[in-house]
Amino acid sequence: MRLRRSGRSWVVHTPAKLNLFLEVLGKRADGFHELETVMVTVGLYDTLVLTEESTPKISLRCHDAGYAPRTESNLGNSEQVPDGRDNLAVRAAELLRAETGADRGIHIDLFKRIPAAAGLAGGSSDAAAMLFALNRIWHTGLSRDELQRLASRIGSDIGFFLSPCPTAICQGRGEVIRPLSAPLRLHFVIAKPESGLSTSEVYRYCRPEQTRRGSRSLIESLQRGDLKGAGRRMFNSLQSPAEALNPDIERLSATFARHPFVGHMMSGSGTAYFGVCRHRCEARLAAARLRASGQSRVFVVETPP
Repeated sequence: MRLRRSGRSWVVHTPAKLNLFLEVLGKRADGFHELETVMVTVGLYDTLVLTEESTPKISLRCHDAGYAPRTESNLGNSEQVPDGRDNLAVRAAELLRAETGADRGIHIDLFKRIPAAAGLAGGSSDAAAMLFALNRIWHTGLSRDELQRLASRIGSDIGFFLSPCPTAICQGRGEVIRPLSAPLRLHFVIAKPESGLSTSEVYRYCRPEQTRRGSRSLIESLQRGDLKGAGRRMFNSLQSPAEALNPDIERLSATFARHPFVGHMMSGSGTAYFGVCRHRCEARLAAARLRASGQSRVFVVETPP
């Protein structure tokens, strides 16, 4: 993430993520699930514009920036973006202030491009950006490790976005992060159906497999530049329960299977679905064909250089 000054405000762009591998290993004593997942950041961004307040007030306003969040008045609340304490960015700001004693206020303008209820971790990325940005703006002086420890108290994916590496294997409930070096620059097409899914409901229906798969073979394929091998070794434990809960996932799987993707699957707990392409031109062509087939929300993205 990069923070830049713009007049009285500060601007930071926050990336989405894709899970190339996600294995649910079992339920933990603390109520969370034990995971092993390989995540990458991709070039689909929310933007946060932060303006300091003269009072210790933390406020947020959400704006449509190319993707209109659902509201209760039109399509139900499965993709509604909260604007109060329920928003992870606000909770991150409040936690940092409470932990450091910074008696400062901030107004957040959130320009939303990453779809909600999609398994792309837009809310988690926004929260990570708040911790990263306010640590500098408020001069609180926390290290990356300290910020990641704070992040783990809010959500499992947040610490990943504070990692210096765009690819990582995450374990525990997602808070144990090991950066990975992968020479491949990956190109993806993401499709997001109109419907969303509750993360907690998907996990509730997930049943861990008896035999562990492990991400080692996927990681080895990525590190030796074997794109086809990586595509074959992608896996998501949550896809099967998500398909049972939401027929849009199964329809997307069938649609993607008709295109020459190297590999394809659901990201996170859904409902976004992605395919791996050999290069950018192939991704653009696949995206055009998906739009022509009736998919309205399609994104062409890639991992950072």
